[in-house]
This record gives sequence, structure tokens and C-alpha cells, in this order.
Amino acid sequence: MNFVEIRFGLVGTTLPADHGYALYSAIKKRLQEAKDESFPKDLSPDVRLCTVPGIPNQTGMIYLSRVSRFRLRCPSEQMQIWYRFLQNQVLDIRGHLVRLVQPQITLPEASEVLASRLVTFKLEAIDHVDVPRYFLESCQKGLERLEIKGKAFIPSDSDGDLARRTLQVKGKKIVGYSVVVEGLSQEDSLKLQWHGLGGRQHFGCGWFYPIQEKVNVR
Repeated sequence: MNFVEIRFGLVGTTLPADHGYALYSAIKKRLQEAKDESFPKDLSPDVRLCTVPGIPNQTGMIYLSRVSRFRLRCPSEQMQIWYRFLQNQVLDIRGHLVRLVQPQITLPEASEVLASRLVTFKLEAIDHVDVPRYFLESCQKGLERLEIKGKAFIPSDSDGDLARRTLQVKGKKIVGYSVVVEGLSQEDSLKLQWHGLGGRQHFGCGWFYPIQEKVNVR
């Protein structure tokens, strides 16, 4: 489980607030267009992407700030490939152009408490009143499969409601929740940051980070 995180600054102004799938699609398009044969043609399952935080404007967009970053996690041996490929790359994310600049390599930091903005599972009854309970059961089962000891819960949003989130993929709305996991050992914290929870991790879902990180929340 030797992995690193690459963080890129962004030159641009705005992004769609819901841009996880569009971000993945833009990177995949650039990979397929690349003439360098050393670059892959798609993202492998062991590469994770994080959506970009920003300042929401209430009309379905976010403004990028000086602390907005694009983040990618990959096995250590793939670091040079993604560093070279993404540096200075211009991505067209649903008509919003951003350039990836000033990459930084960081090692993951263990924390007893981790949070994820959006985790998704395939649940049968999306609008059923018991969905949050089924969702949390899926979270705990996911932790158990990874042999991680921790307690998952759904935090509240700014209105005091459960932090329900959505992701648009090819016109289909995917429903999930923000998740916090407490009581993690150092080893389990790093394991969760690497494996994540749930599906659609190429679209920014299931990305866990230390809860004390200061990022713009959207």
C-alpha cells in the first residue's frame, strides 16, 4: 500500500459544481489523444481522483479560489507517469477550461477521523425512508471487507439535515451521502485513504481525507 498524492494548482475561474464525471471524462480524452506511448489510454482501477473544492454560487457552479486543488492518488511507482502527463494539461470540463499547474507530491497523513464528501453504493430503494440506514450498513460492511475497525456515520449539512449528495453520470442522478469514519488506527486510516468506500471512485466518490484539512466545502 505504497501510494502518493499529487496535488495540482488550477488556472481557471469556474467549474460545474457537479463535475466528478466530467473531470474523469476530460482526463480520459486527453489520455486517448496523447501521442506518447508511455501514457496509458485510460485510468486504471488503482488511480483515484478527487473533485475540486470551490466557492458555490447557488447556480450550479463553483468559483475556484487560491486554495482550490485537483488531487490524484496513485501507486508510488506510477507517480512519474501522472506527474508528467498532467503537468500543464488543459482540461475542458463541460466548457470550463482549467490548466493544471505547480504539481506537488505529498504522502498520506494518518488521522483517527476521516471524512468523504460523497460515498455511493448501489441501493435498491433510492427514495425509501430507510435508505440512510441501508447506506450506513453498506459502509460498515465495506469497512469490514477491508478489515478496518472504525465507526461510520452521516454528518449533518449546514441546514441540520443529513448531508445527502448527488452525482450526475450520463444524465443519471446518483444519490449518496457524506461520510465520516471515527476511531481509526494509523494503519487503518491509511488503508481507508487508499481503498476508499463504495463505487465511482474515478468520479471523486469515496475519497477520504483527514477531517482537520482546511478545504472549501461545496
